[in-house]
Amino acid sequence: MAISSHHHPLLLFFFLLLPLLSSSSDPTKARADLLRKQLTDLSSISSLYASSSRKLSLDTSKQSRLFFQLSRNFSALLKSSPESTDESEFERDARALISSARALISSSKDSFDPQLKIQRLKDAIFAANEQLTKAKKRGAFSSLIAAKSIPKSLHCLAMKLTAERVAHPEKYKDPVRPAPELEDPKLYHYAIFSDNVLAASVVVNSAVKHAKEPWKHVFHVVTDRMNLGAMQVMFRLKDYNGAHISVKAIESFPFLNSSYVPVLRQLESANLQRFYFENKLENATKDTTNMKFRNPKYLSMLNHVRFYLPEMHPKLRRILFLDDDVVVQRDLTGLWRVDMDGKVNGAVETCFGSFHRYKQYMNFSHPLIKEKFDPNACGWAYGMNFFDLDAWRREKCTEQYHYWQNLNENRTLWKLGTLPPGLITFYSTTKPLHKSWHVLGLGYNPSISMEEIKNAAVVHFNGNMKPWLDIGMSQFRPLWSKYVDYDLEVVRRCNFPA
Repeated sequence: MAISSHHHPLLLFFFLLLPLLSSSSDPTKARADLLRKQLTDLSSISSLYASSSRKLSLDTSKQSRLFFQLSRNFSALLKSSPESTDESEFERDARALISSARALISSSKDSFDPQLKIQRLKDAIFAANEQLTKAKKRGAFSSLIAAKSIPKSLHCLAMKLTAERVAHPEKYKDPVRPAPELEDPKLYHYAIFSDNVLAASVVVNSAVKHAKEPWKHVFHVVTDRMNLGAMQVMFRLKDYNGAHISVKAIESFPFLNSSYVPVLRQLESANLQRFYFENKLENATKDTTNMKFRNPKYLSMLNHVRFYLPEMHPKLRRILFLDDDVVVQRDLTGLWRVDMDGKVNGAVETCFGSFHRYKQYMNFSHPLIKEKFDPNACGWAYGMNFFDLDAWRREKCTEQYHYWQNLNENRTLWKLGTLPPGLITFYSTTKPLHKSWHVLGLGYNPSISMEEIKNAAVVHFNGNMKPWLDIGMSQFRPLWSKYVDYDLEVVRRCNFPA
């Protein structure tokens, strides 16, 4: 017969109290059950931490191993049967394991905190970017050193040629009267400004090789006083199929002095000397772009003498300017037949899309630049420029150059170099030439097609990877090296690579 709770309330209370009384009668077992529950919970947490650390690929590999070991220890202890394990020993081991787990979890929370992990990753990314920036600067500086330092073979050649000039001064003495061809406006005249003996000889060799009537071509090579002797000897060591070659030092033009030439006057200023030579924090290079503008080549008058061609050659009407890092691949006399339309400078334009526009070369935040020039005007290249000297004189281009160069004494209109003032000086007096006359980029762009190079009248190794340097691009070097005078003993003795 069922017992009614309505008639027997005390009996019902007894039945409800019975489980509690029975458990309290065995406190050791109750503690063991509680410990097992804690062990089970902590075992799950340890397994979760171990799995998470593996998925996150944390740098706390030691913690990962500890969590895995802890999880195994929990499993082993939970699987142990009461018959095989003394309760006091079980409780002692359990409490020790629980204490270790709590300590490890407490010390590892920061590693698994999402926000903290995100911040640490951000810090790591920032640190990596800082290292990358420093590495890029070091790389750019190393590249600049490799590009602008004089290779041992070039130094050897210059020294041996100079020694020959000193040993036999009479043999290489200039004639008392210059050859009349040097001033004959009916001939084809070239201007080359260089302190690199081998490079200048390659330009002349390649031009003479492809000239249909080389005896009608005149090369005006201008160098500095230090390299004058070497240049004189180099161009006397062989015949150039009747071509005429004049070698002069820049110092032989007396009008090129600081009272007339703004660049020379500015180079004497304390401000510019501080910019180049003082090793102070405010003068330190802040980026790789500024680094190239601290290149000492911008201190050389050889880099600026191109703006004085009419005064250097008062009897000439037209002249072709060639950089010393070009190679001529076909007869260039067709340039003298180009209709210049009254313009001064015949040049190949280099702009495409938004690249090589005036805004890349000048400071259009300056009101004077902004007022006078179109920021999207197309840029052109130095390296092969055909100049109408009559038009130059008529347009007073040298005076224009002086005007803007004087305004730029503090480098507020443009940084340094000759292309920005050239773009300014010949802003409205440049005649665009067909691109096949002048293909650029062989000193920095490995993707130029060989078809484009093959069709070019002149190829230009502009950039840091010059063909006479170890860092020159091997696929383009033969275009240059085939014009090196390897048959000359002095060249062979200086170990130039073929």
